[in-house]
Amino acid sequence: MENNRPYQICTKTIMDTTDPNIVFDENGISDYYHNYHQSIVPNWHTDKAGYDELMKIAEKIKAEGKGKDFDCIIGLSGGLDSSYTAYVAKEIMGVRPLLFHVDAGWNTDKAVGNIEKLCKGLGLELFTEVINWEEMKDLQVAYLKSGVPGQDAPQDIAFFSGMYKFARKHKIKYVLTGGNFSTECCKEPPEWGAYPGIDKWLVMDIYKKFGNNKLKTFPILDILEYKVFYQVFLGMTVFKPLNLVPFIKADAENLLFEKYGWEKFQHKHHESRFTRFYEDYWLPKRFGFEKRRAHFSSLILTGQMSREQALDRISRPELDEQTLKNEFEYVAHKLDLTVDQLQAMFELPITTFKDYRNKRQVINFGAKILTALKIENRLMR
Repeated sequence: MENNRPYQICTKTIMDTTDPNIVFDENGISDYYHNYHQSIVPNWHTDKAGYDELMKIAEKIKAEGKGKDFDCIIGLSGGLDSSYTAYVAKEIMGVRPLLFHVDAGWNTDKAVGNIEKLCKGLGLELFTEVINWEEMKDLQVAYLKSGVPGQDAPQDIAFFSGMYKFARKHKIKYVLTGGNFSTECCKEPPEWGAYPGIDKWLVMDIYKKFGNNKLKTFPILDILEYKVFYQVFLGMTVFKPLNLVPFIKADAENLLFEKYGWEKFQHKHHESRFTRFYEDYWLPKRFGFEKRRAHFSSLILTGQMSREQALDRISRPELDEQTLKNEFEYVAHKLDLTVDQLQAMFELPITTFKDYRNKRQVINFGAKILTALKIENRLMR
């Protein structure tokens, strides 16, 4: 991808010009830093005010869930954010969530173990939706052939669409997610593959060009259908409890370990073997994008990591070269590809969503409205 700007890195975070739209002030401080202090901090309350708001919402969820088996639903991956959300929901809010897991075929053993430990320790019921592997594989290979950076889209689509469709079918109004400012206040730019929501036009155009079979059971819920029909007309509410409680990554990991034997991961999103491969190998080596920049910058801004620590860690791969080579072979074989075939896809011309049918302009317009209404405080590109 062409980016002719001279290289520059933020003097407060480690976000840099691999985000082509980053803006620096005269002191070399990026708009990510300014957005955090101007838009997020004033609207982020984890003190008594946050706790009072949390419990107010909890009482509302309980009241509207009376007589039902569950009063809310939580998508559980086995990673930190969703796991801690389950803990907060049960032990602090006192609500009755159904834990919902989508098995897209890439779970690590540690993730599976964490899910089992949490369900048992919290005494909560788990529903697992298993995605048809042939369809999952077909869509993932189509995305690899397409040349776009967003190779993790098929998994994200399966996770979110599966949960929201289940919630609608079973008339569960409240969806609790692990989205939070503490570890995610620095939003990844779309150029890095962080497409804002599920664009069904884009998904189906890529699949039409590169897929082999019809997606008969694979769940795809378009962002506009979800934002307009599910939320406005059906009244579904997405709530982020971690924004109303103190959420420090290391403390949360320790608490979950001490209470339930939950095991932490080396880095964010490592609960999925494909996501780990995509973010640690495919994205940085093929496109030059490091999602760790956003992850570490979030921790810098929230005082959980020093900039020096982040620069040191970003200077080397998260996984060693032999492990990455083994993962390349594993992913190829799991997708029924030879290593040479996957390597050939790695060397294909690079494309972006702009090369396919999409409704990005509509989504961007909606994002601007959410920002203006202060429903979204993170910097939206």
